[in-house]
Amino acid sequence: MKKLNVRALVSIGMLSSIGFVLMLLNFPLPPFPKFLMVDFSDIPALIAALIFGPGAAILVEFLKNLLDYILTSSDTGIPIGHLSNFVAGVMFVIPTYFIYEKLKTKKGMTVALITGTVTMAIVMSVLNYFVVLPAYILFMGFPAMSGEEIRQMVVAGILPFNMVKGLIISIVFMLLFARMGTWIGKQRAVRQA
Repeated sequence: MKKLNVRALVSIGMLSSIGFVLMLLNFPLPPFPKFLMVDFSDIPALIAALIFGPGAAILVEFLKNLLDYILTSSDTGIPIGHLSNFVAGVMFVIPTYFIYEKLKTKKGMTVALITGTVTMAIVMSVLNYFVVLPAYILFMGFPAMSGEEIRQMVVAGILPFNMVKGLIISIVFMLLFARMGTWIGKQRAVRQA
């Protein structure tokens, strides 16, 4: 049992490090605002969830954002973007995990990823409207926006961006899952033995 705990912690640390590196390789999508960036750092958290459970996924999401905050944050030191990335990752990975646990097929994984994408997009839209964008305006000195302007930003930018981001991550993960599914199953079996 002790060996398994050490193995799990080392694996979570490695997946967090991979997630951090993938965060550095972010890129914008042309039709969306430049501050919205796509990265593939949620994929290691998905792998952690499938092998070790949802707690491991949350830990990977937290650690990758903590590493990124410590090593790359600007002089402002305000972690609004990192907190937002953490919540978005958790809202994507956790529903995906629970739906997949019920269905346990490749088709089930597709349904799970779609559910995770929709959940992330809706939750992040609500959070951006009520918390994230007002916090950026308050703490970062961005120009004031009316409630209607924030709503338009969420509806026209943030909601579709998160849907597209979730779709891109889902496609890449399904390509990996097709190759790694057997290995992930073996790792789960080792964990549960």
